[in-house]
Amino acid sequence: MKDIIIIFAVIFLLSSCRAQEPKTAKTDFSKLPEKSVGSLDTATFAAGCFWCTEAQFKELKGVHKVVSGYTGGWVANPSYAQVCTGNTGHAEATSIIFDPKVISYDKLLEAFFVAHDPTQLNRQGDDVGTQYRSAIFVHSKEQLDKVQFYIAALNKEKVYNEPIVTEVVPTAVFYPAEDYHQDYYRLNGKEPYCQLVIKPKLEKFKRIFSKVLKEGE
Repeated sequence: MKDIIIIFAVIFLLSSCRAQEPKTAKTDFSKLPEKSVGSLDTATFAAGCFWCTEAQFKELKGVHKVVSGYTGGWVANPSYAQVCTGNTGHAEATSIIFDPKVISYDKLLEAFFVAHDPTQLNRQGDDVGTQYRSAIFVHSKEQLDKVQFYIAALNKEKVYNEPIVTEVVPTAVFYPAEDYHQDYYRLNGKEPYCQLVIKPKLEKFKRIFSKVLKEGE
């Protein structure tokens, strides 16, 4: 895989002067607002097990809160047990509240594509099922425009050996996961899964994003 950080730097420069990309016809994004309003914004990403991605995004400067939960399905108020069956349509996801004056949506996209393998369909490593799919739930047309441009650019540059399969859809109802899933790595860091799976990913993530970590990290 090419150096994704260098590629993203180039893509970011190109994104500031690009023409508008045509929108995907298969999904209706027409009800999305043009852009988010307010001092804080929200990004919603699905990138496999939310224990891993929550721990990673919480490290970034400008991120105020990360909530693990379920979105993109058709069952109201699903439980973890229900989502694990793969029959509710939901993905394990993280809702990331951030300050765009401190960290841009572009940087969060960069982190998203580093945090997991976006070429794996309905799985991340040993976690298999549609609940572990790679997906971006956009909150505005501005976010959609950036996501579509970045995915097209990453595929064109062949950053990954396989095409990106990340699903891009409008934001849906987000159901926070049960309390014991929140801040999971901090509270359960000595458990085998945390030591063997989350810790190596988190350490790699922190090395890559060392310049934008919160103070003291």
